[in-house]
Amino acid sequence: MDANSQSASPTDTYSHRLADIVGTAIALVTLTLPVFVIAHYSTDVSNNQQPQTYTLPRSGN
Repeated sequence: MDANSQSASPTDTYSHRLADIVGTAIALVTLTLPVFVIAHYSTDVSNNQQPQTYTLPRSGN
């Protein structure tokens, strides 16, 4: 290591930390939003009903 080298300035440290937080937020939204959208727009299996059928009377018995 060079004895004359300077450590990162507080501004650089803040911008790196802000970038980490923003990147983490974007990653979380990217991973969770599709799950919630699919769950919202998917059909509810327990709510599916069979189509209603009618019995027609036979003629000519």
